[in-house]
Amino acid sequence: MKKIFKPIILLSMLFLWSCGKEYLSTTPTSSTSGGTIFETTANAKLAVNGLSKLMTRQYISRQGFNGEGTIKLYYGEYPGQNFTVNLPGWVNVIGGNNHDDNNSTYTQYPWYYYYMIIGNANSIIAGIDDAEGPDHEKEYIKAQALTYRAYCYLMLMQLYSYRWTDTQNGETFGVVLRLEPTDEDLPVSPAKTVYSQIYKDLDDAISLYSSSGLDRDSNYNFEVNIDVAYAVYARTAITIADYSKALEMAKKARQKYPMMSVAEYKAGFSVPNKEWIWSVYGASDETLYYYHYFAYIGYNSNASAVRTYPKRITMSLYNKIPDTDIRKDMFLDPKDMSWNKNTGLGGSALKKHAFQLYPDLYATANAHAYMNFKFKCIDYPGVGHINNFRSSEMLLIEAEANYFLSNVSAAQKCLEALTKDTGRDPNYSCTKTGQDLLEEIKMYRGIELWGEGFDWFDKKRWGDTLIKRNYENGDSFHNDLTGIIGPEDKNKWTWVVPRLESDYNKEISF
Repeated sequence: MKKIFKPIILLSMLFLWSCGKEYLSTTPTSSTSGGTIFETTANAKLAVNGLSKLMTRQYISRQGFNGEGTIKLYYGEYPGQNFTVNLPGWVNVIGGNNHDDNNSTYTQYPWYYYYMIIGNANSIIAGIDDAEGPDHEKEYIKAQALTYRAYCYLMLMQLYSYRWTDTQNGETFGVVLRLEPTDEDLPVSPAKTVYSQIYKDLDDAISLYSSSGLDRDSNYNFEVNIDVAYAVYARTAITIADYSKALEMAKKARQKYPMMSVAEYKAGFSVPNKEWIWSVYGASDETLYYYHYFAYIGYNSNASAVRTYPKRITMSLYNKIPDTDIRKDMFLDPKDMSWNKNTGLGGSALKKHAFQLYPDLYATANAHAYMNFKFKCIDYPGVGHINNFRSSEMLLIEAEANYFLSNVSAAQKCLEALTKDTGRDPNYSCTKTGQDLLEEIKMYRGIELWGEGFDWFDKKRWGDTLIKRNYENGDSFHNDLTGIIGPEDKNKWTWVVPRLESDYNKEISF
Protein backbone atom coordinates (compact mmCIF):
# COMPACT_ATOMS: atom_id res chain seq x y z
CA MET A 1 0.00 0.00 0.00
CA LYS A 2 1.45 3.36 -1.05
CA LYS A 3 0.23 4.97 2.12
CA ILE A 4 2.71 7.82 2.15
CA PHE A 5 2.05 8.85 -1.44
CA LYS A 6 -1.63 8.14 -2.09
CA PRO A 7 -3.94 11.17 -2.38
CA ILE A 8 -4.85 12.35 1.10
CA ILE A 9 -8.35 13.78 1.44
CA LEU A 10 -8.22 17.10 3.23
CA LEU A 11 -9.24 16.76 6.83
CA SER A 12 -11.30 18.55 9.44
CA MET A 13 -14.79 20.00 9.51
CA LEU A 14 -16.34 22.77 7.47
CA PHE A 15 -15.64 25.27 10.19
CA LEU A 16 -12.37 25.68 12.04
CA TRP A 17 -12.08 28.13 14.88
CA SER A 18 -9.05 29.94 16.23
CA CYS A 19 -8.82 32.54 18.99
CA GLY A 20 -12.56 32.33 19.45
CA LYS A 21 -13.60 33.41 15.95
CA GLU A 22 -14.52 31.83 12.65
CA TYR A 23 -11.88 32.49 10.00
CA LEU A 24 -12.47 30.09 7.14
CA SER A 25 -13.24 32.94 4.79
CA THR A 26 -10.02 34.77 5.54
CA THR A 27 -7.27 32.24 6.23
CA PRO A 28 -6.26 28.91 4.69
CA THR A 29 -7.62 25.88 6.49
CA SER A 30 -8.02 22.19 6.03
CA SER A 31 -11.42 21.26 4.69
CA THR A 32 -13.78 18.29 4.45
CA SER A 33 -13.96 14.73 3.27
CA GLY A 34 -14.42 14.00 -0.44
CA GLY A 35 -18.05 12.88 -0.10
CA THR A 36 -19.39 16.28 0.83
CA ILE A 37 -16.76 18.69 -0.40
CA PHE A 38 -17.94 18.65 -4.02
CA GLU A 39 -21.65 18.92 -3.34
CA THR A 40 -21.45 22.70 -3.78
CA THR A 41 -18.95 25.22 -5.04
CA ALA A 42 -19.09 26.85 -1.61
CA ASN A 43 -17.70 23.66 -0.09
CA ALA A 44 -15.23 23.17 -2.91
CA LYS A 45 -13.74 26.58 -2.16
CA LEU A 46 -12.74 25.18 1.22
CA ALA A 47 -10.87 22.35 -0.48
CA VAL A 48 -8.80 24.87 -2.44
CA ASN A 49 -8.28 26.75 0.80
CA GLY A 50 -7.02 23.47 2.21
CA LEU A 51 -4.33 23.23 -0.46
CA SER A 52 -2.89 26.44 0.91
CA LYS A 53 -3.06 25.04 4.43
CA LEU A 54 -1.01 22.02 3.34
CA MET A 55 1.86 24.41 2.56
CA THR A 56 2.29 25.32 6.23
CA ARG A 57 2.04 22.18 8.35
CA GLN A 58 4.37 19.92 10.26
CA TYR A 59 5.24 16.73 8.38
CA ILE A 60 6.85 13.34 9.02
CA SER A 61 6.88 14.04 12.78
CA ARG A 62 10.09 16.01 12.45
CA GLN A 63 10.76 19.49 13.73
CA GLY A 64 11.74 21.59 10.76
CA PHE A 65 9.58 19.81 8.18
CA ASN A 66 7.02 22.56 7.91
CA GLY A 67 5.65 22.69 4.38
CA GLU A 68 6.99 25.11 1.82
CA GLY A 69 9.41 26.75 4.24
CA THR A 70 11.36 23.50 4.49
CA ILE A 71 11.82 23.37 0.73
CA LYS A 72 13.16 26.91 0.72
CA LEU A 73 15.57 26.41 3.60
CA TYR A 74 16.79 22.80 3.47
CA TYR A 75 16.69 22.34 -0.31
CA GLY A 76 17.08 25.84 -1.74
CA GLU A 77 19.46 27.59 0.67
CA TYR A 78 21.39 25.18 2.92
CA PRO A 79 23.12 23.36 0.02
CA GLY A 80 23.75 26.57 -1.94
CA GLN A 81 26.72 28.91 -2.08
CA ASN A 82 25.29 32.23 -0.82
CA PHE A 83 23.93 31.03 2.54
CA THR A 84 25.75 29.63 5.52
CA VAL A 85 25.08 28.60 9.10
CA ASN A 86 27.31 27.13 11.80
CA LEU A 87 25.91 23.59 11.59
CA PRO A 88 28.78 21.22 10.75
CA GLY A 89 26.60 18.33 11.91
CA TRP A 90 24.36 19.03 8.92
CA VAL A 91 27.10 18.31 6.42
CA ASN A 92 24.98 15.75 4.54
CA VAL A 93 22.18 18.25 3.93
CA ILE A 94 24.45 21.22 3.31
CA GLY A 95 26.84 19.19 1.17
CA GLY A 96 24.17 17.50 -0.93
CA ASN A 97 25.25 14.04 0.19
CA ASN A 98 21.78 12.48 0.31
CA HIS A 99 20.82 12.80 -3.36
CA ASP A 100 21.30 9.11 -4.14
CA ASP A 101 20.00 7.79 -0.81
CA ASN A 102 16.51 6.53 -1.59
CA ASN A 103 15.84 5.76 2.07
CA SER A 104 16.71 9.18 3.47
CA THR A 105 14.00 11.26 5.10
CA TYR A 106 15.33 14.22 3.13
CA THR A 107 14.79 12.29 -0.10
CA GLN A 108 11.26 11.33 0.93
CA TYR A 109 10.03 14.66 2.20
CA PRO A 110 9.55 16.74 -1.01
CA TRP A 111 8.04 13.73 -2.78
CA TYR A 112 5.59 13.12 0.04
CA TYR A 113 4.75 16.80 0.44
CA TYR A 114 4.18 17.75 -3.19
CA TYR A 115 2.34 14.58 -4.15
CA MET A 116 0.00 15.13 -1.21
CA ILE A 117 -0.94 18.54 -2.63
CA ILE A 118 -1.15 17.08 -6.15
CA GLY A 119 -3.41 14.26 -4.96
CA ASN A 120 -5.83 16.71 -3.39
CA ALA A 121 -5.67 19.06 -6.39
CA ASN A 122 -6.50 16.08 -8.62
CA SER A 123 -9.59 15.38 -6.50
CA ILE A 124 -10.75 18.96 -6.93
CA ILE A 125 -10.12 18.93 -10.69
CA ALA A 126 -11.99 15.64 -11.09
CA GLY A 127 -14.94 16.54 -8.87
CA ILE A 128 -15.67 20.23 -9.33
CA ASP A 129 -17.70 19.93 -12.55
CA ASP A 130 -20.41 17.98 -10.70
CA ALA A 131 -20.72 20.45 -7.85
CA GLU A 132 -23.85 22.53 -7.43
CA GLY A 133 -23.12 26.19 -8.08
CA PRO A 134 -22.47 28.81 -10.77
CA ASP A 135 -20.29 27.75 -13.70
CA HIS A 136 -17.97 30.71 -13.26
CA GLU A 137 -17.20 29.58 -9.70
CA LYS A 138 -16.44 26.05 -10.95
CA GLU A 139 -14.10 27.51 -13.55
CA TYR A 140 -12.25 29.57 -10.98
CA ILE A 141 -11.89 26.69 -8.53
CA LYS A 142 -10.61 24.34 -11.23
CA ALA A 143 -8.14 27.00 -12.37
CA GLN A 144 -6.80 27.29 -8.85
CA ALA A 145 -6.36 23.52 -8.49
CA LEU A 146 -4.57 23.37 -11.85
CA THR A 147 -2.24 26.15 -10.71
CA TYR A 148 -1.33 24.25 -7.55
CA ARG A 149 -0.71 21.07 -9.54
CA ALA A 150 1.52 22.86 -12.03
CA TYR A 151 3.54 24.49 -9.25
CA CYS A 152 4.07 21.20 -7.42
CA TYR A 153 5.21 19.40 -10.55
CA LEU A 154 7.66 22.20 -11.30
CA MET A 155 9.16 21.86 -7.83
CA LEU A 156 9.35 18.06 -8.12
CA MET A 157 11.09 18.33 -11.49
CA GLN A 158 13.70 20.73 -10.14
CA LEU A 159 14.52 18.25 -7.39
CA TYR A 160 14.06 14.76 -8.88
CA SER A 161 14.97 15.33 -12.54
CA TYR A 162 18.19 16.39 -14.22
CA ARG A 163 18.69 20.05 -15.10
CA TRP A 164 17.14 20.70 -18.49
CA THR A 165 20.48 20.81 -20.33
CA ASP A 166 21.17 17.24 -19.17
CA THR A 167 17.80 15.77 -20.18
CA GLN A 168 18.62 15.25 -23.88
CA ASN A 169 15.85 17.67 -24.85
CA GLY A 170 13.52 16.16 -22.29
CA GLU A 171 14.04 12.49 -23.16
CA THR A 172 15.49 11.47 -19.79
CA PHE A 173 13.40 10.69 -16.75
CA GLY A 174 11.17 13.16 -14.95
CA VAL A 175 8.75 12.16 -12.20
CA VAL A 176 5.58 10.10 -11.86
CA LEU A 177 2.81 12.05 -13.59
CA ARG A 178 -0.37 11.55 -11.58
CA LEU A 179 -3.36 13.37 -13.07
CA GLU A 180 -6.22 11.42 -11.49
CA PRO A 181 -7.23 11.03 -7.82
CA THR A 182 -5.96 7.44 -7.61
CA ASP A 183 -2.87 5.67 -6.33
CA GLU A 184 -2.44 3.31 -9.26
CA ASP A 185 1.03 2.19 -10.26
CA LEU A 186 2.50 4.55 -12.84
CA PRO A 187 5.94 4.81 -14.44
CA VAL A 188 8.26 7.78 -14.32
CA SER A 189 7.43 10.01 -17.29
CA PRO A 190 10.04 11.66 -19.51
CA ALA A 191 10.97 15.18 -18.52
CA LYS A 192 9.44 16.71 -21.65
CA THR A 193 6.11 14.99 -20.91
CA VAL A 194 5.98 16.44 -17.41
CA TYR A 195 6.95 19.93 -18.51
CA SER A 196 4.39 19.76 -21.33
CA GLN A 197 1.74 18.90 -18.76
CA ILE A 198 2.80 21.83 -16.58
CA TYR A 199 2.38 24.14 -19.58
CA LYS A 200 -1.01 22.58 -20.37
CA ASP A 201 -2.22 22.95 -16.79
CA LEU A 202 -1.21 26.60 -16.79
CA ASP A 203 -2.74 27.30 -20.21
CA ASP A 204 -5.99 25.69 -19.04
CA ALA A 205 -5.88 27.57 -15.75
CA ILE A 206 -5.30 30.93 -17.42
CA SER A 207 -8.18 30.29 -19.79
CA LEU A 208 -10.49 29.34 -16.92
CA TYR A 209 -9.43 32.31 -14.78
CA SER A 210 -10.22 34.60 -17.70
CA SER A 211 -13.60 33.07 -18.53
CA SER A 212 -14.65 32.99 -14.87
CA GLY A 213 -14.22 36.74 -14.46
CA LEU A 214 -13.27 36.13 -10.81
CA ASP A 215 -10.22 37.08 -8.79
CA ARG A 216 -9.07 36.72 -5.21
CA ASP A 217 -9.70 39.31 -2.54
CA SER A 218 -6.72 41.67 -2.42
CA ASN A 219 -6.19 40.76 1.25
CA TYR A 220 -5.86 37.03 0.51
CA ASN A 221 -2.36 36.82 -0.90
CA PHE A 222 -2.20 33.14 0.08
CA GLU A 223 -4.78 32.29 -2.59
CA VAL A 224 -3.66 31.55 -6.13
CA ASN A 225 -5.06 33.52 -9.07
CA ILE A 226 -4.21 34.23 -12.71
CA ASP A 227 -1.13 36.22 -11.73
CA VAL A 228 0.23 33.25 -9.81
CA ALA A 229 -0.35 31.08 -12.89
CA TYR A 230 1.67 33.57 -14.95
CA ALA A 231 4.45 33.51 -12.33
CA VAL A 232 4.60 29.71 -12.21
CA TYR A 233 4.69 29.76 -16.02
CA ALA A 234 7.60 32.22 -16.03
CA ARG A 235 9.63 30.18 -13.53
CA THR A 236 8.92 26.96 -15.41
CA ALA A 237 9.93 28.51 -18.74
CA ILE A 238 13.23 29.88 -17.42
CA THR A 239 13.94 26.46 -15.88
CA ILE A 240 13.75 24.78 -19.31
CA ALA A 241 15.41 27.66 -21.21
CA ASP A 242 12.19 28.69 -23.00
CA TYR A 243 13.26 32.31 -22.89
CA SER A 244 10.54 33.89 -25.04
CA LYS A 245 7.82 32.29 -22.92
CA ALA A 246 9.63 33.22 -19.71
CA LEU A 247 9.82 36.85 -20.82
CA GLU A 248 6.16 36.97 -21.82
CA MET A 249 4.86 35.41 -18.62
CA ALA A 250 7.12 37.30 -16.22
CA LYS A 251 5.86 40.61 -17.61
CA LYS A 252 2.25 39.50 -17.18
CA ALA A 253 2.86 38.16 -13.67
CA ARG A 254 4.22 41.44 -12.26
CA GLN A 255 1.86 43.79 -14.10
CA LYS A 256 -0.31 44.46 -11.03
CA TYR A 257 2.48 44.23 -8.45
CA PRO A 258 4.73 47.31 -8.35
CA MET A 259 8.13 47.02 -6.75
CA MET A 260 8.31 47.44 -2.99
CA SER A 261 9.78 50.58 -1.48
CA VAL A 262 12.99 50.73 0.55
CA ALA A 263 10.92 50.93 3.73
CA GLU A 264 8.97 47.83 2.74
CA TYR A 265 12.19 46.04 1.86
CA LYS A 266 13.50 46.70 5.36
CA ALA A 267 10.25 45.69 7.08
CA GLY A 268 11.14 42.02 7.58
CA PHE A 269 9.81 40.00 4.62
CA SER A 270 7.10 38.54 6.82
CA VAL A 271 3.92 40.36 5.73
CA PRO A 272 2.69 40.61 2.12
CA ASN A 273 3.18 43.97 0.46
CA LYS A 274 2.35 45.35 -2.99
CA GLU A 275 5.16 43.37 -4.65
CA TRP A 276 4.14 39.94 -3.37
CA ILE A 277 2.35 37.85 -5.99
CA TRP A 278 1.74 34.75 -3.85
CA SER A 279 2.63 33.72 -0.32
CA VAL A 280 2.07 31.07 2.33
CA TYR A 281 -0.19 32.26 5.13
CA GLY A 282 1.50 32.70 8.49
CA ALA A 283 -0.08 34.66 11.32
CA SER A 284 -0.48 34.13 15.04
CA ASP A 285 -3.85 32.42 14.62
CA GLU A 286 -2.18 29.60 12.63
CA THR A 287 1.29 29.21 14.07
CA LEU A 288 3.60 26.20 13.87
CA TYR A 289 5.49 27.49 16.90
CA TYR A 290 9.09 26.19 16.82
CA TYR A 291 8.44 24.24 13.63
CA HIS A 292 7.86 27.28 11.44
CA TYR A 293 10.23 28.63 8.78
CA PHE A 294 10.58 31.90 10.69
CA ALA A 295 11.67 30.01 13.81
CA TYR A 296 14.70 29.04 11.74
CA ILE A 297 15.46 32.26 9.89
CA GLY A 298 13.71 35.22 11.58
CA TYR A 299 16.54 37.16 13.22
CA ASN A 300 14.42 38.21 16.24
CA SER A 301 12.99 34.77 16.99
CA ASN A 302 13.37 33.34 20.48
CA ALA A 303 13.87 29.84 19.02
CA SER A 304 17.24 28.25 19.75
CA ALA A 305 17.67 27.52 16.03
CA VAL A 306 17.98 31.28 15.52
CA ARG A 307 19.46 32.47 18.81
CA THR A 308 22.31 29.96 18.64
CA TYR A 309 22.67 29.50 14.89
CA PRO A 310 21.66 32.69 13.06
CA LYS A 311 21.47 32.35 9.29
CA ARG A 312 24.15 34.29 7.42
CA ILE A 313 25.04 35.54 3.98
CA THR A 314 28.42 34.30 2.81
CA MET A 315 31.25 36.78 3.06
CA SER A 316 32.02 36.36 -0.65
CA LEU A 317 28.55 37.52 -1.72
CA TYR A 318 28.33 40.21 0.95
CA ASN A 319 31.56 41.79 -0.27
CA LYS A 320 30.11 42.08 -3.77
CA ILE A 321 27.21 44.26 -2.62
CA PRO A 322 28.03 47.95 -3.22
CA ASP A 323 28.19 50.09 -0.08
CA THR A 324 25.48 52.32 -1.57
CA ASP A 325 23.03 49.41 -1.79
CA ILE A 326 20.51 49.21 1.06
CA ARG A 327 20.48 45.42 0.77
CA LYS A 328 23.93 45.41 2.36
CA ASP A 329 22.31 46.77 5.51
CA MET A 330 20.32 43.54 5.83
CA PHE A 331 23.41 41.75 7.14
CA LEU A 332 25.81 42.29 10.04
CA ASP A 333 29.13 43.72 8.90
CA PRO A 334 31.79 42.60 11.41
CA LYS A 335 34.01 45.52 10.41
CA ASP A 336 37.17 45.35 12.52
CA MET A 337 35.49 43.62 15.46
CA SER A 338 36.55 40.16 16.54
CA TRP A 339 34.69 37.04 15.44
CA ASN A 340 35.48 33.37 15.16
CA LYS A 341 36.52 32.87 11.54
CA ASN A 342 35.36 29.24 11.57
CA THR A 343 32.02 29.37 13.37
CA GLY A 344 31.11 33.02 12.70
CA LEU A 345 30.42 33.71 16.38
CA GLY A 346 31.19 37.30 17.27
CA GLY A 347 32.84 38.72 20.34
CA SER A 348 31.29 41.11 22.84
CA ALA A 349 31.85 44.17 20.66
CA LEU A 350 30.09 42.64 17.67
CA LYS A 351 27.20 41.49 19.85
CA LYS A 352 26.83 44.97 21.31
CA HIS A 353 26.89 46.44 17.81
CA ALA A 354 24.23 43.99 16.60
CA PHE A 355 21.88 44.90 19.46
CA GLN A 356 22.42 48.60 18.81
CA LEU A 357 21.40 48.13 15.19
CA TYR A 358 18.49 45.79 15.96
CA PRO A 359 17.38 46.10 19.59
CA ASP A 360 14.55 43.65 18.92
CA LEU A 361 17.06 40.79 18.82
CA TYR A 362 16.10 38.30 21.51
CA ALA A 363 18.01 38.97 24.72
CA THR A 364 19.97 35.70 24.67
CA ALA A 365 20.71 35.73 20.93
CA ASN A 366 24.23 35.27 19.65
CA ALA A 367 25.70 37.65 17.10
CA HIS A 368 27.47 36.11 14.12
CA ALA A 369 29.39 37.89 11.41
CA TYR A 370 27.20 38.46 8.34
CA MET A 371 24.03 37.28 10.11
CA ASN A 372 20.81 38.27 8.38
CA PHE A 373 18.34 40.97 9.38
CA LYS A 374 16.26 40.49 6.26
CA PHE A 375 13.68 38.15 7.80
CA LYS A 376 11.81 39.25 10.90
CA CYS A 377 9.20 37.37 12.93
CA ILE A 378 5.94 39.20 13.58
CA ASP A 379 5.30 37.09 16.67
CA TYR A 380 7.14 34.50 18.76
CA PRO A 381 8.54 32.01 18.28
CA GLY A 382 8.44 32.10 14.49
CA VAL A 383 5.40 33.72 12.91
CA GLY A 384 5.35 35.24 9.45
CA HIS A 385 4.01 34.89 5.92
CA ILE A 386 6.38 33.15 3.49
CA ASN A 387 6.79 34.66 0.04
CA ASN A 388 6.58 32.33 -2.96
CA PHE A 389 6.63 34.81 -5.85
CA ARG A 390 7.23 38.52 -6.10
CA SER A 391 7.87 41.03 -8.84
CA SER A 392 11.62 41.20 -8.20
CA GLU A 393 11.99 37.58 -9.26
CA MET A 394 9.94 38.28 -12.37
CA LEU A 395 12.21 41.22 -13.28
CA LEU A 396 15.24 39.02 -12.83
CA ILE A 397 13.66 36.35 -15.04
CA GLU A 398 13.09 39.04 -17.66
CA ALA A 399 16.71 40.14 -17.37
CA GLU A 400 17.96 36.59 -17.86
CA ALA A 401 15.55 35.84 -20.70
CA ASN A 402 16.49 39.07 -22.46
CA TYR A 403 20.16 38.21 -22.11
CA PHE A 404 19.75 34.84 -23.79
CA LEU A 405 17.53 36.39 -26.45
CA SER A 406 20.38 38.86 -27.17
CA ASN A 407 18.30 41.81 -25.96
CA VAL A 408 21.25 43.33 -24.13
CA SER A 409 19.79 46.77 -23.53
CA ALA A 410 16.53 45.31 -22.23
CA ALA A 411 18.44 43.05 -19.82
CA GLN A 412 20.42 46.02 -18.53
CA LYS A 413 17.24 48.04 -18.03
CA CYS A 414 15.67 45.22 -16.03
CA LEU A 415 18.59 45.27 -13.60
CA GLU A 416 18.34 49.05 -13.32
CA ALA A 417 14.58 48.83 -12.73
CA LEU A 418 15.26 46.36 -9.92
CA THR A 419 18.11 48.21 -8.27
CA LYS A 420 18.25 51.89 -9.24
CA ASP A 421 14.58 52.74 -9.86
CA THR A 422 13.45 51.14 -6.59
CA GLY A 423 16.00 53.06 -4.52
CA ARG A 424 17.79 49.91 -3.43
CA ASP A 425 20.91 51.51 -4.90
CA PRO A 426 20.30 54.94 -6.48
CA ASN A 427 23.86 54.96 -7.86
CA TYR A 428 23.50 51.74 -9.81
CA SER A 429 23.79 51.58 -13.58
CA CYS A 430 24.40 48.61 -15.81
CA THR A 431 26.67 48.82 -18.83
CA LYS A 432 27.98 45.28 -18.82
CA THR A 433 27.67 43.02 -21.85
CA GLY A 434 28.48 39.45 -22.81
CA GLN A 435 29.42 37.00 -20.07
CA ASP A 436 29.93 39.89 -17.66
CA LEU A 437 26.26 40.80 -18.02
CA LEU A 438 25.18 37.24 -17.28
CA GLU A 439 27.37 37.20 -14.17
CA GLU A 440 25.80 40.51 -13.12
CA ILE A 441 22.32 39.01 -13.47
CA LYS A 442 23.36 35.97 -11.44
CA MET A 443 24.94 38.12 -8.75
CA TYR A 444 21.87 40.30 -8.35
CA ARG A 445 19.62 37.25 -8.19
CA GLY A 446 21.79 36.11 -5.29
CA ILE A 447 21.61 39.48 -3.56
CA GLU A 448 17.93 40.21 -4.14
CA LEU A 449 16.54 36.74 -3.48
CA TRP A 450 18.87 35.72 -0.65
CA GLY A 451 17.20 33.39 1.83
CA GLU A 452 14.04 32.96 -0.25
CA GLY A 453 14.89 29.48 -1.49
CA PHE A 454 16.48 30.07 -4.90
CA ASP A 455 20.24 29.63 -4.61
CA TRP A 456 20.68 25.87 -5.11
CA PHE A 457 17.90 25.68 -7.70
CA ASP A 458 19.45 28.52 -9.70
CA LYS A 459 22.93 27.06 -9.68
CA LYS A 460 21.60 23.66 -10.65
CA ARG A 461 19.76 24.93 -13.73
CA TRP A 462 22.74 27.10 -14.75
CA GLY A 463 25.10 24.15 -14.37
CA ASP A 464 27.37 26.24 -12.16
CA THR A 465 29.99 24.82 -9.83
CA LEU A 466 29.37 25.30 -6.11
CA ILE A 467 32.44 26.66 -4.38
CA LYS A 468 32.37 26.71 -0.58
CA ARG A 469 35.52 28.01 1.08
CA ASN A 470 36.59 28.82 4.62
CA TYR A 471 37.89 32.17 5.80
CA GLU A 472 41.51 31.41 4.96
CA ASN A 473 40.44 30.88 1.36
CA GLY A 474 38.25 33.93 1.04
CA ASP A 475 34.82 33.01 2.41
CA SER A 476 32.97 32.20 5.62
CA PHE A 477 31.98 28.51 5.56
CA HIS A 478 32.81 26.32 8.53
CA ASN A 479 35.86 24.18 7.80
CA ASP A 480 33.72 21.03 7.81
CA LEU A 481 31.28 22.50 5.27
CA THR A 482 33.74 23.51 2.57
CA GLY A 483 34.14 21.86 -0.79
CA ILE A 484 33.71 22.16 -4.54
CA ILE A 485 30.72 20.50 -6.18
CA GLY A 486 30.67 20.38 -9.97
CA PRO A 487 27.53 20.05 -12.10
CA GLU A 488 28.23 16.33 -12.71
CA ASP A 489 28.71 15.56 -9.03
CA LYS A 490 26.14 14.36 -6.49
CA ASN A 491 24.04 12.52 -9.10
CA LYS A 492 23.99 15.73 -11.16
CA TRP A 493 22.35 17.43 -8.15
CA THR A 494 19.32 15.17 -8.61
CA TRP A 495 17.42 13.43 -5.85
CA VAL A 496 16.49 9.80 -6.54
CA VAL A 497 12.94 8.45 -6.35
CA PRO A 498 12.32 7.55 -2.70
CA ARG A 499 12.19 3.91 -1.77
CA LEU A 500 8.75 4.41 -0.25
CA GLU A 501 7.52 5.01 -3.80
CA SER A 502 9.65 2.53 -5.74
CA ASP A 503 9.00 -0.36 -3.31
CA TYR A 504 5.25 -0.15 -3.88
CA ASN A 505 4.97 1.21 -7.40
CA LYS A 506 5.59 -1.79 -9.67
CA GLU A 507 5.91 0.47 -12.72
CA ILE A 508 9.18 1.92 -11.38
CA SER A 509 12.09 -0.33 -12.23
CA PHE A 510 14.99 1.49 -10.56
